[in-house]
Amino acid sequence: MQATDTQPAAPPPASPAPLADWLRLSLTPRVGLLTAHRLLTDFPSPGAIFAAGHGGLPDWLNAAQARALATATSGETADAVAAGLDAIHGWLQQPSRRVLALDDPDYPPALRATPDAPLLLYVHGRTELLARDALAMVGSRNASAQGASNATRLAEALSATGLVIVSGLALGIDAAAHEGGLRGEGGTVAVLGTGVDVIYPRRNAGLASRIAGQGCLVSEYPLGTVPRASNFPKRNRIISGLARAVLVVEAAAGSGSLITARLALAQGRDVYAIPGSIHATLAKGCHILIKEGARLVESADDVLAALAGQPPGVAGAAPDDSFVDPLLAALGDDPATPALLALRRGLDLPAVQNQLLALELAGLVERLPGGMFQRCGR
Repeated sequence: MQATDTQPAAPPPASPAPLADWLRLSLTPRVGLLTAHRLLTDFPSPGAIFAAGHGGLPDWLNAAQARALATATSGETADAVAAGLDAIHGWLQQPSRRVLALDDPDYPPALRATPDAPLLLYVHGRTELLARDALAMVGSRNASAQGASNATRLAEALSATGLVIVSGLALGIDAAAHEGGLRGEGGTVAVLGTGVDVIYPRRNAGLASRIAGQGCLVSEYPLGTVPRASNFPKRNRIISGLARAVLVVEAAAGSGSLITARLALAQGRDVYAIPGSIHATLAKGCHILIKEGARLVESADDVLAALAGQPPGVAGAAPDDSFVDPLLAALGDDPATPALLALRRGLDLPAVQNQLLALELAGLVERLPGGMFQRCGR
């Protein structure tokens, strides 16, 4: 499965803006990432957005967004910014810790070029790994022994060539991929769905400690953010955004790894998959991806050949977008949670969450603090 719209990495601005301004923009109510990025095409910095005042803001913002931005330097938003800065300054007292704003020269260039790149990245470990060639490896949390072994061996072999292995610190395939990555020169990056100071699952606490020492832990979520189900699908775009391609090692038909694969395509990354037995439930997701055009790989050499630009597999099938209009109609003009939209549409929650991710990537909706979604440009 090959992406065709790879975007060149955008250069960072010459003069980084104050951290407080980036934190304020990330915490402003009703302003999601897509709106924030659009504002940053109209203004040279976050500080310029807040200095514009209500009358200087663009008219494409809705009234609630304009009001939130105009009052972001006072009240609850100002209190949240002050608390966030205090937490950051305390956390930064320990070595090997960084907070990278979007305009920081060390912000990973591949991720910066994606349409919904985080405004802030909290990094614990070797920041330089974020700028190196990387492969994302993902798969089932309930991995088979063979699947976990495949992930570890492949990650070790690829890391030995200098590739950084990126995954999500989950149980199963993610943990196995990190283990393999730590054994090679490339190392490994773990993208968390919690604050970078909150390790989840706890069973991987020892692994996370080794990654922080030898590799790198990364999160877009503020310090202290506890596990929330909605955060993990969202962080998948960072896993793929840091990498040149995504390899799905083992996945069931409804696995979140398929979300990562499709996010990767939207970001201009290629997708590879390892086949399995036609009788194995944990091979169904990989077989779906291969049918859609993902490149079948069986060895580290297959991955390296694909990354070197050898002929790709067949083009993927056109995505199903029949859900777009009904879901936007169900969302209406006011923010809503995925659970409420699932109730309105008569669908299960995972299906609606997948559809919202697709709409978010297309710029039709944006995610707000608290896990709510709103339509863009309304």
